[in-house]
Amino acid sequence: MTIDETAERVIPLPPGRVAGYAMDWRNDPEWTQGIGVATLTREADGGGFGVGAEVTRTAYFLGKRIDYVLRVAEHEPAELLDMVSVAGPMPMHVTYTFAPHPHGTLVGIRVRGDAGGFYRLAAPIMARKVRSSIGKDLRDLERKLLERTP
Repeated sequence: MTIDETAERVIPLPPGRVAGYAMDWRNDPEWTQGIGVATLTREADGGGFGVGAEVTRTAYFLGKRIDYVLRVAEHEPAELLDMVSVAGPMPMHVTYTFAPHPHGTLVGIRVRGDAGGFYRLAAPIMARKVRSSIGKDLRDLERKLLERTP
């Protein structure tokens, strides 16, 4: 079963500021549901974070520990971060978008995946959980950013 869930939220700050924080893998545990640890395990070909870089995330989902690796497929600072899983329990594609909006930044998160094995049985529950989680991610992203605003 395929999972394809999207959430959007307007955050009252400029796109560069929102995207800069959200695209920094070191901030993942602060605003991304269930992420306990995020580590840059492979730098981009040119060094640092960008296309080709890989981030290993440890999460807990439905009571199970999940370790997965996301590789950066596209990276447009302040606009787009597109990542695909290269290791983990199921194929996954995560896209973050950041667009100017009259009230700040329109942030979008889209998660696509193909639930197989144990996860196939739980796919309907997973889809609801993913939808809820990415909605909470955006709420927490806004809260963290506004806490940092002087």
